[in-house]
Amino acid sequence: MRILAELVNIGTLLAFVIVCLAVLVLRITHPDTERPFRAPLYPLVPILGTVSCVILMFSLPSENWWRLLIWLAIGFIVYFAYGRKHSLLAKQRESEPLTK
Repeated sequence: MRILAELVNIGTLLAFVIVCLAVLVLRITHPDTERPFRAPLYPLVPILGTVSCVILMFSLPSENWWRLLIWLAIGFIVYFAYGRKHSLLAKQRESEPLTK
């Protein structure tokens, strides 16, 4: 149970880091996008959120990082293998005749 709890912890913290960074990136790259919800005290809250989650991630045992990397690799393989086979863009390209 300890290993499972640590894996869930690092995965959740990684998700929070990604969300906090996405808020920063989207505010810069798409400043005019309609936002029904705004992060308070921008950019302080996303930066503090990222830093605090990364600190908590580094407080977990090092073998947990290896587990995270393995699960991420497995997830990427499944995601891209499924996407490659079921992609609408790939199916559209297959149905179009080659013109040169």
